[in-house]
Amino acid sequence: MKVLLAGYNIDTQVMKELVGRRKLATLTPETISAAYARISRSRKAVDELRTEARQEIGKSRKSNRRIIFEMGHHSVAEHAVFNFDVIGISRRAVEDLENFRLGSYTEKSQRYVTLKGDYVIPEELRKTQLVSQFRDMVELQNRLYREFYQKLFALNIKKFAGKLDVQKNARLLENLAKEDARYCLAMATQTQLGATFNARNLELVIRRFASHRLEEIRALGRMLFRAVEKIAPSVILFHRANDYDQRTYAELARYIRGSGEPVNRRTGDRENNVKLVAYTPGADEKILAALLFRVKRTDYSQCLRLVKKMLPKARLGLFKKALRHMELYDVVLREFEMADLTFSLTVSAGCFGQLKRHRLATIISQEYDPHLGITIPESVREIDAEKDFLGVITKTEALYTKIERTAPGIGSYILTNAHRKRILMKMNMRELYHISRMREDPTAQWDIRHLTEKMCRLAREVAPVTGLLLGGKTGYPSVYLKLYGKNPKIVEVPEIK
Repeated sequence: MKVLLAGYNIDTQVMKELVGRRKLATLTPETISAAYARISRSRKAVDELRTEARQEIGKSRKSNRRIIFEMGHHSVAEHAVFNFDVIGISRRAVEDLENFRLGSYTEKSQRYVTLKGDYVIPEELRKTQLVSQFRDMVELQNRLYREFYQKLFALNIKKFAGKLDVQKNARLLENLAKEDARYCLAMATQTQLGATFNARNLELVIRRFASHRLEEIRALGRMLFRAVEKIAPSVILFHRANDYDQRTYAELARYIRGSGEPVNRRTGDRENNVKLVAYTPGADEKILAALLFRVKRTDYSQCLRLVKKMLPKARLGLFKKALRHMELYDVVLREFEMADLTFSLTVSAGCFGQLKRHRLATIISQEYDPHLGITIPESVREIDAEKDFLGVITKTEALYTKIERTAPGIGSYILTNAHRKRILMKMNMRELYHISRMREDPTAQWDIRHLTEKMCRLAREVAPVTGLLLGGKTGYPSVYLKLYGKNPKIVEVPEIK
């Protein structure tokens, strides 16, 4: 056996310095796709196929096009990978970009970076009389952000004096102030991120964006396409707008409006923001039966019957045996994917900015809706600034209404991180464990932490055995100790040689 490193992502500036601009077009990830596409039907070694593909790029591109388009083997495009710097994008547009679950994203955090007040003016507003009001409102929100940041930083120094070394922990106290002050910032606020896609998923992003109703996102799609069209033309084929992406949801909305059914946008209970609306019946039984199936040579239905006959003590014993050796960095076994949970959530934009990262879950999102109320950080009340905060929110929502009348769908740009939306979030128990480890932790931001705690509490009600080890990473040792009567292994971070 041998393993060869076929390639890896290289900064384009390094490529230019090495080969010069004229030869840059010959450096393309298409050759990897073309070589791997031939593996199934060639007797040649893979490294030999790669050599041939590099030597005949024109032939490689024709091969890719034939295999992807004519033969339908689109997966070969997944071997071509692209990294993008995305700079000056709005917080609103990022939600649509990061909606693609198979991309990878690292975004500037409003929790850790002091923002300077840069923002995006939607193109749809530039030729209207509302553009000056839009600017004035964002400036007002930014002034409140700076004021809150200073007051909250001072509050944190006062609150934690005597509990920790304020000088050594100044950065932590600053970050706590930033993460609460940001709730008054608009979703028009600029951000930046690094994004990575394979060619197959990049093609989907570009095609979907070509049909998007927001000009900022359509422009982003055009920029992504221009960045790769000459480098990899054979793996980005279906990139134009189409009726399926453009018309489906709009026609669904018109159909529902025409059905005569009344629509109540207001929520009756704003505090009940987490509801478990669907779940796999007998979740514990199905997960435990899958564990048996993995190691017992019998049919799954027989495993399920065996589990149903087990006494509660035996079921608990089976669960404990399955996770006995799980350390802090481990994920629970794949068998935990046999049980699903669907939550109806009402979340702030600040919370959703973090929740959307969990892309293996199914997240179906509505538009932001001022009727759903806002999320106010408790610290804002502690600095006696709730009245100021609500005053800006009132003005923000008044402008939102004006914008929606002039340019429907654009008003969300002026709404703040405090404003809410409804989402439907479906995940299996394995993914909930992952979310719990990250978000149900004292180090996690309070908004998403409170949300996750409620989700896990509801999950344990329908899966009381297999949900026993849910919890944040900091509390994992104590949860483990309670279940097993001993401490888990201590995780040692390996040294880099």
